[in-house]
Amino acid sequence: MLDVCLLGTGGMLPLPERYLTSLLARYNGRKLLIDCGEGTQVTMRMLGWGYKTIDIICLTHYHGDHVTGLPGLLLTIGNSGRKEPLTIIGPPGLKKIVDGLTCICRDIAFELVLMELPYEKQSIQIGEFWISILPVPHNVRCFAYTIENKRNPKFIVEKAKQNNVPQKYWKKLQQGQTITLEQVVYTPDMVLGDARKGLKVSYCTDCRPISELEEFIEGADLFVCEAMYIQDEYLDQVKKHKHMLGSEAARLASVSNVKKLWLTHFSPALIGPYINIEGIKEIFANTVAGYDRMTTTLEFEEEC
Repeated sequence: MLDVCLLGTGGMLPLPERYLTSLLARYNGRKLLIDCGEGTQVTMRMLGWGYKTIDIICLTHYHGDHVTGLPGLLLTIGNSGRKEPLTIIGPPGLKKIVDGLTCICRDIAFELVLMELPYEKQSIQIGEFWISILPVPHNVRCFAYTIENKRNPKFIVEKAKQNNVPQKYWKKLQQGQTITLEQVVYTPDMVLGDARKGLKVSYCTDCRPISELEEFIEGADLFVCEAMYIQDEYLDQVKKHKHMLGSEAARLASVSNVKKLWLTHFSPALIGPYINIEGIKEIFANTVAGYDRMTTTLEFEEEC
């Protein structure tokens, strides 16, 4: 199962009741963080999941409300006793940004592995996280992210026996290895069933909606998307600064068959903990207005 927490839901600047937009995912005890604005380590402390096992930080872009929390967080991770390398992913310019931000935390005891990625659609795997990246239109280079946790096909004893696979090789084949023995080749498909659906979370903020996003988020168990403002009367304003309305996020969710939509990255003008999204739910019923430290657990689908 995959635990997901929306650490903060604000855009532009933190408010007393709303930290800046950031997402934390936890799978088999390891964690991935998307964006790290000012105060991220504070709301993370309030959540209580700990810091030491954050292995990956994905940055969407380099505006301050998405990156200025990085030095403090890295120092806190260091104080938690981490020694293993930590990977930071981002669009072109990552090294310059991280070098500047970390000039006050050069003495951390773990290595920073910087993955400055080209501005193009791509996928990478780090540990048990499969990370897909899509360039999206903002006024600086910006990435949308999809994280997936794959599920291995089920081992089928009857199939292994039917294919005369020696039992001593079952485990290796189940792990994806191919075995060659006396000119006989044993492959994983000889003991495994069909592919099984994994878990998928898509995250998109600070951009305009584009058709490529529809395929990118298709079938996501959870789609986390910005809603700088909610309704269409603010369309001209969000277009000017290349942001997105809640109504636009809902339309993306509707056409892309996602299961649930969390809205985030609200304008500081949207004051108070309650944000009215009744009109949005008419577009996509399973929409939730995010709030700080909102958490869910996604589980693999039960098999028939």
